[in-house]
Amino acid sequence: MSYKSDDSIALVKQPVGLQNYIDAPELQRRLYRRTLLIVVISQIFGGAGLAAGITVGALLAQDMLGTDSFAGVPAALFTLGSAVTALLVGRLSQRFGRRPGLATGFLTGGIGAIGVIISALTHNILLLFASLLIYGAGTATNLQARYAGTDLANSKQRATAVSIAMVSTTFGAVAGPNLVSVMGRFAGSIGVPALAGPFILAAAAFILAGLVHLIFLRPDPLIVAKALAEEQRKHENPLANTNVNTTAVNKRGIVVGSTIMVLTQIVMVGIMTMTPVHMRHHGHGLSEVGMVIGIHVAAMYLPSLVTGILVDKVGRVSMAIAAGATLLASGVLAAAAPADSMPLLIIALALLGLGWNFGLISGTALIVDATTPSTRAKTQGSVDVLIALSGASGGALSGMVVAHSSYPTLTLAGGFLSLLLLPVVIWSSRGKAE
Repeated sequence: MSYKSDDSIALVKQPVGLQNYIDAPELQRRLYRRTLLIVVISQIFGGAGLAAGITVGALLAQDMLGTDSFAGVPAALFTLGSAVTALLVGRLSQRFGRRPGLATGFLTGGIGAIGVIISALTHNILLLFASLLIYGAGTATNLQARYAGTDLANSKQRATAVSIAMVSTTFGAVAGPNLVSVMGRFAGSIGVPALAGPFILAAAAFILAGLVHLIFLRPDPLIVAKALAEEQRKHENPLANTNVNTTAVNKRGIVVGSTIMVLTQIVMVGIMTMTPVHMRHHGHGLSEVGMVIGIHVAAMYLPSLVTGILVDKVGRVSMAIAAGATLLASGVLAAAAPADSMPLLIIALALLGLGWNFGLISGTALIVDATTPSTRAKTQGSVDVLIALSGASGGALSGMVVAHSSYPTLTLAGGFLSLLLLPVVIWSSRGKAE
């Protein structure tokens, strides 16, 4: 049994034991649960890795460049690197399976984090920028890993599977920002600049996440899902897949899901990137910055289990509307909050993370619903490219907006930008009616 498409996984090269999974639903269910467990473990490490760039990337560039105007560049660079990696990991996964794709992405991110440490030691700004691009590979792969848990999930489990992957990221992602001071002191003790300390943690975390996938993700869930889809196709009426209207609905689902995730990413990255700089300007220390960003990251991932259930039960579109409303509330509150008010900043950044969470899980579920195993990984990689590029744009523009205007202007603009989700939802609803 083999596939004609160049993008397909050639099952003839896979272990003979693959047939056992095709013939045994119970083995499929066990593999689904085992895959989720592996994804959970890797996401804990991956979460710790991505937190470094979020928390101190802008501060490191600010110190090395001596200006705020380019403080958003690190976020732009590692999200740009994330965009390239998302495409490559998606195509690699489509052709060879999730295991090599995810392992390669995480290990590359670990190498980038090591490069950031070296750049801080040598005060080499060009090496810093190049390393941040490579570091973005870990960020992209951490996001891509959420799809691995959906490969063997049915339509009523998909958002929940995504949420399990995301909530496990919380443990590392929340610990990372709150270890800023600890890692800074550790870095200082070995002669490394304090702001590079979190990247020591990131390097170790990304490399461990890559090794978990490389060693334990066997058999590959995407390969099994592809084999199951081919087996089902052979027993179906060939004419059943020629329905033009179904194809149109699937394309609409991809467009809607992508747009939801892109808009929420722009708003979240833009506001999040400049919050540490805004806080430093108003006398807050690194530990306070770490606390606010840690709570923000917790709100990005921790509510996922509840969000996943709501997306599966209440609906993808309804939760997309909730995402827009939550992001708007975050932007307005961040703009109105006094700069020295930690409680209001914490609430505003928590709402920012929660709105992103609603948007990402509902958008991801729409993408999975609209794709088949034969094209899923490549499509998911392409969509994550758009998400990463939107994050890069939000990060780069945020520094310029604040430098030439103010932080409240940035947060209000982000909040009102989230209202664009409404026409997208209306268009999606009309498509269903047709």
